[in-house]
Amino acid sequence: MQSMDNLKKLGALEKAGQDSWKKFQEFNSAVMQEGAISVKHKELIALAVGLTTQCGYCLELHRQAAEKAGATQEEIAETIMIAGALRAGAALTHGTQILSD
Repeated sequence: MQSMDNLKKLGALEKAGQDSWKKFQEFNSAVMQEGAISVKHKELIALAVGLTTQCGYCLELHRQAAEKAGATQEEIAETIMIAGALRAGAALTHGTQILSD
């Protein structure tokens, strides 16, 4: 996994792209607020996306947030399996594109 210390470098992005960074932060915060989908379920969705995009930072940050929102280890394990099934299914369906007719 990438070093979480690298996240300290985000300050350089904030400094260089102040307006864009601020808008990203506002958007991200708004998206993850309680709504029709609970914060816990949003964090589990974020974990599944992080697993499929293989973003180590997303995995650690959203694991912490999911646990804080009340996600159990069983729910996180099930989320891992869902992401695994989707990745496998994508390989299978994309594989049809390389099969001869």
